[in-house]
Amino acid sequence: MTLQQAAEGSLPGLRRFTAPAPPRPERCELCGVEVAEGGHRHLVDTDRRVLACACTACALLFDNPGPTGGRFRTVPDRWLADPGHTVDDGAWEALQIPVGVVFFFRNSELGRYAALYPSPAGATESELDPADWRQVLDRTRLAALLEPDVEALLLRRGDTGCDCYLVPIDVCYELVGRMRLLWQGFDGGAEARAALGEFFARAAARARPLREADR
Repeated sequence: MTLQQAAEGSLPGLRRFTAPAPPRPERCELCGVEVAEGGHRHLVDTDRRVLACACTACALLFDNPGPTGGRFRTVPDRWLADPGHTVDDGAWEALQIPVGVVFFFRNSELGRYAALYPSPAGATESELDPADWRQVLDRTRLAALLEPDVEALLLRRGDTGCDCYLVPIDVCYELVGRMRLLWQGFDGGAEARAALGEFFARAAARARPLREADR
């Protein structure tokens, strides 16, 4: 038995220790350049209906796709709040959403809104007739401001009413992923509820209140 054998882990009955490989850096999915983890933009691939990481240059390239649209659209960084909305308990009950959070976005390919909510399985789409959503969408001016595919109307029902925000769609899927990771039991559990509260506290601090001039 030599020290060299011991260092290499080649002795009988001795397992070689291998340090875990460092995580691969995130890269722009269009040009391949490395992007900052957690601090880069996203594109919506409207053909595949998925989000793609983007460097600054590629994000700027697709920031204004023009009247004909295009396959890729940059997710904007716009956060708005509508403190004057009239989404009440009656309107919320009509949604038949089993949890207290839902987000709407306009699917340009289908030409209609989709409604999704967090669940243990990830983002779950509501099976309610989209025509029934109008009584909610019509109760906030934010719905008319949504950019198709890349922005969402995010609603949360709480003990004191309903919060209503216009947010980038990637943060909705980020929230759904966080909830899926933390979800426990029937209602999500204390840890998931705490993370949800922290998310909406940040949203309230970041979102600009909608003004009359924003119509």
